[in-house]
Amino acid sequence: MAETGAESFDAYVAARQHALLRTAYLLTGDRHEAEDLVQTALTKTYLAWSRVRDPDAYVRRAMVNVHISWWRRAWRREERPTDAVPEPTATPEPDLADRDEVWALVRSLPPRQRAVVVLRFYEDLTPAEVADILGCTAGTVASQTNRAIAALRARYDHQGGVH
Repeated sequence: MAETGAESFDAYVAARQHALLRTAYLLTGDRHEAEDLVQTALTKTYLAWSRVRDPDAYVRRAMVNVHISWWRRAWRREERPTDAVPEPTATPEPDLADRDEVWALVRSLPPRQRAVVVLRFYEDLTPAEVADILGCTAGTVASQTNRAIAALRARYDHQGGVH
């Protein structure tokens, strides 16, 4: 019995959901926004499933595009009120603190540069694969990578380095 489109989509989601959520988290920096991002990207993917040839590339590109469009919305840039003040936590181990500071620097990048950094260095994709996902040339990926690294270095130096 041949697998239907819905069954193959369900199998894909079951196999890749954790990796997709990780990528979405790296793009958004927030678990809840990452879950929303994956859900939105998978909805778009399901609607086009019969035409999708490379599901990973299609979903990654959908996540990047959706994330960029969310970021552009003015209301996304505002602070979010909360009813509860978080409890102070113990100081993390030094290497965790460094990682958090580096991640804060990455999160400060514009969405396109952050997408390039996440796809190149966290997802370990080639410039050609990143270019395909973002719908640009490998040269654009290289220039966005260079700009992102320059911005990260400048911010790192401005903050006096990671403590």
